[in-house]
Amino acid sequence: MSDIKPLLYKGKPLVRQGQYLFYGDPEDKAILFMNILETRKEGDLNVASKVLVQIQRTDDDLGFNEKVIKQCEKKSFYDAFEIGTIWLDRELRNK
Repeated sequence: MSDIKPLLYKGKPLVRQGQYLFYGDPEDKAILFMNILETRKEGDLNVASKVLVQIQRTDDDLGFNEKVIKQCEKKSFYDAFEIGTIWLDRELRNK
């Protein structure tokens, strides 16, 4: 077993697996999921140019389509993460 701790942002885990990013506590009722669909070159870096943003329920008893609460596409990682964290905060505040 690994002792690697996930990166935390505002107290919540932020995990990247390839082009997928997950933000939030899996014990909460919802998390932010982002899929980098397209990238472009800026110098030596690949920069996200199309990102799918979803707020998903964490209930394992639900099917994939039932898990998606809200979604959109954004043209930058910054915009995707910004709207995603706003949506996630709102969803977690709702009971």
